[in-house]
Amino acid sequence: MSVNKVILLGNLGKDPEVKYLEANKPVARVSLATNERGYKLPNGIEVPERTEWHNLVFWGSLAKTVETYLHKGDRLYVEGKIRTTHYDDKQGISRSYTEILVDTMEMLSAPKQ
Repeated sequence: MSVNKVILLGNLGKDPEVKYLEANKPVARVSLATNERGYKLPNGIEVPERTEWHNLVFWGSLAKTVETYLHKGDRLYVEGKIRTTHYDDKQGISRSYTEILVDTMEMLSAPKQ
């Protein structure tokens, strides 16, 4: 048995990018920032705050909701699965990128007027 589940709580880094594919199926992409607070170790060494960026992908009705209601800076809770894609770029160098395919989300920011 195995499990591929991701839970994130953070803020959107930019407005969603939404595209419509064949049969008018929407897909939305957005970046989400999560932060770890900085702290001081007992020996006096300071560990700085760390921001991690995540690429989120929404499909179908979730993508339409994202397009309508979410904006840069909004706070968002998501659950989904992690997906890493490998490819060779134009120079033949092996590259990869990681996305979170969102299954569930909860908007935590107050609606914008």
